[in-house]
Amino acid sequence: MRPKHSQHSIPTFPVYSCAFLSDSTFVVGGGGGAARSGIKNKLRLYEVSQDRSIQQQDEFELEKGEDAPMSMAAHAETSTIVCGVNSPETELANGLNENCRVYNVKENKIIPLRTKGTLSSGDLEEYQKVTVLSPDGALLAVAGPHDLVVLSYPSLNPIAEPIHTEKEIYDAAFSEDSLIILTTHSLLVYSLPKDDASPPSKGKQKGKSKTKSSGEKISTAALLLLNTVNVPSDTFGEGSTFRQIKLHPVDATVAYTVINTNPPRSRQKKSVSRQGFITKWNIKSWSIEKSRKVGDKGVTCLDLSADGRYIGFGSSELSVGLLDATTLAPCATILKAHDFPPTVVKFNPSATLLVSGSPDNTLRVVTVPLTTSNSGSGTFLLILALVIIILSILLQLYLKQ
Repeated sequence: MRPKHSQHSIPTFPVYSCAFLSDSTFVVGGGGGAARSGIKNKLRLYEVSQDRSIQQQDEFELEKGEDAPMSMAAHAETSTIVCGVNSPETELANGLNENCRVYNVKENKIIPLRTKGTLSSGDLEEYQKVTVLSPDGALLAVAGPHDLVVLSYPSLNPIAEPIHTEKEIYDAAFSEDSLIILTTHSLLVYSLPKDDASPPSKGKQKGKSKTKSSGEKISTAALLLLNTVNVPSDTFGEGSTFRQIKLHPVDATVAYTVINTNPPRSRQKKSVSRQGFITKWNIKSWSIEKSRKVGDKGVTCLDLSADGRYIGFGSSELSVGLLDATTLAPCATILKAHDFPPTVVKFNPSATLLVSGSPDNTLRVVTVPLTTSNSGSGTFLLILALVIIILSILLQLYLKQ
């Protein structure tokens, strides 16, 4: 099915992050990055209508030398967004980086609230590539390439020791009682504390305690690693990697991941193209229930609607697609959605619209087809009706003889 969609050009504004605050309000982060490209780094507030038109409401320009907002999450109840923005290079060189930024959106204005430094390596190439809020909005996970920190929200106080990973981090997700960190090669499942004041402490999980000015203790014990789930190489081949993860908002036993294959190159044989798969997992047993190839190139971004019905994705093939989250059946595809691979796709809260963004200075707004979830059963009923009609005609012809 081909859905209705509209492209919007936003000159000199490469898009890297996006989050919805309401059905009709979303924030976009982008810009030229830390390089002296002449393209300023900004946050923009847009209002979108059901006819897919957008109207810019506000623009917040970041300070000179600061990086583009590369990842973003929204907390609708407090009308706040959290994003990753590196400090200027002069501060990074001294090991100072207020990379975690919180902004309030009030009366159509983007207002800075607070910052927190979680990246301290001083590496100019390191940035906050993961920003994820827990479903209840109480916890925030932020990560660079190899280190993730869990913070309480909105205070931004750490609740545990930072987690260091050998492989590169690409995403994270919260369940009710666990944190899942997605690296290129593994899913790392950690237990969450019952509350901010009492994280788990078993065996070697010894921790430190810091005290706030109010006298409240903040425990920084290490989180307990419960499970490690590797990329199933027997199914997808050696060299395949995870890209993103989303947990089902209604069914606590279901998760979705992106797995991109990376076939080995050979001079003797024609190299196989890289392929992108979306997989549906049962997280009780960590077994794959379904898997669907969605492209002959890698999948670059993923989102799951708030009602758990639809999956949206962007591909290196420059396309944007929709899947039924239950069956993984294709619902819609836009083949040439952007000139560069999409960096972000986001549903609005009611799942009536999907917004995609790209470094090609464009946004695309897609109307989610209302009948997609019933398309499979609708086709079956149509075929059944045609069979019944044909049989009745044949029966009448037989009786006339």
